[in-house]
Amino acid sequence: MQIDPRGPRFAAVLTSLVLAAVLITGSGALLAVQALIFAVGAFAGLQYSPYGWLYRTLVRPRLGPPRETEDARPPRFAQAVGLGFAVVGTTGYLTGLTWLGLLATAAALAAAFLNAAFGYCLGCEMYLLLRRAQVRPHTQPG
Repeated sequence: MQIDPRGPRFAAVLTSLVLAAVLITGSGALLAVQALIFAVGAFAGLQYSPYGWLYRTLVRPRLGPPRETEDARPPRFAQAVGLGFAVVGTTGYLTGLTWLGLLATAAALAAAFLNAAFGYCLGCEMYLLLRRAQVRPHTQPG
């Protein structure tokens, strides 16, 4: 499936705002909500994510069609990576391991901000590196 690459970047802006609010408030519940949003994007598809819906409904009609599209698999993988960090962070906040919540949230925020501000998706790059490693022929030492 091909997607408008501006959608994930828009989602990264909203994600950055939510994760910054989590760091400011220490709210494990808010991070759990973000984890659910990551889960929908990762497992159901970006088009079903609340942020994807907001982009399609409120933003894209004002922008017009994209010049190019991109494969949805790398951004979906990035959502799964974000989900992992959000689950670890939520667990930290809700079990009293605040340092773990802060660390996981800060890492997720750094990745989301890179995408929001510069269009650089760390999770997407991880996906591509893993795919390249899978297709590289293995050689036996000689």
